[in-house]
Amino acid sequence: MRFRRILWRMKADLLALAAIALWGSLAPLGVKLAHIPPFLLTGLGLLVGSVIALPLAQFRLSRWQVPLPTLLVGIYGLFGFHFLLFMALRNAPAVEANLINYLWPLGMVVMAPLFLKGVALHARHIVAALIGFAGAAIAILGRGGPVAAEGGFHTGYVIALASAFVWASYSLLTRRLPTFPTAAVGGFAAASGLLSLLCHALLEPSVALSQQDWLLIAILGLGPLGGAFFLWDAAIKIGDTRRIGLLAFATPILSTVMLLLTTGQPLQWNVAVAAVLVVGAAFWGSR
Repeated sequence: MRFRRILWRMKADLLALAAIALWGSLAPLGVKLAHIPPFLLTGLGLLVGSVIALPLAQFRLSRWQVPLPTLLVGIYGLFGFHFLLFMALRNAPAVEANLINYLWPLGMVVMAPLFLKGVALHARHIVAALIGFAGAAIAILGRGGPVAAEGGFHTGYVIALASAFVWASYSLLTRRLPTFPTAAVGGFAAASGLLSLLCHALLEPSVALSQQDWLLIAILGLGPLGGAFFLWDAAIKIGDTRRIGLLAFATPILSTVMLLLTTGQPLQWNVAVAAVLVVGAAFWGSR
């Protein structure tokens, strides 16, 4: 029995790490597609990503069907998170807003007992989550990029915090819902993609896309805006959400590393320090 639990934990960790690896590619892809309005990019990416569900559902759309509350939770997570994040980036300095958004792994750890029965929170989980967030902060703020010089409070900070809450609570809520197949995430992505395109039509200018744009959007949809969500859902279903939340702090570190590599910039000291903090926090907090 103990050996079986270890295997399940390893499987959940690998699924979560695979999702995190795909999310790490979001920044370099985003740089190459920066000329495309964000809601248009997200909408198209999510629609492409939803296609992954077809082979998972053996090409039977009936397996996408879930109760309405489950569908609403899925749209709340995928659409709500991206909508709030984009609004935060429009209303606050990007670096600070992005850092606040990366409170979501901390939220997964500390809110787990509120959403899940039988899950206890110990001091080491809280301390490990704070150390992990410190690592994420070092990865983001130590990049040497432009940080807003103007002081004062921005409403975007509150919106960024709301986006973090949405993704953390969505990740935990999926454990409270009636059992649904991971293929149903395709329905969440499709509905969220259509809502994103509606936001594009209402809030953003129209643009023409090149063949290279479509190719990169396809990669975006199959990776960080598609495949990652299916892997994440599978990991959450079988894993310890506190442990997975700690692992998720690796996302900004990996994103920073991939961005530096793809842009030809040298790796910086902050990446190594952040990696040590995050790996140490995940190991200690999940003991």
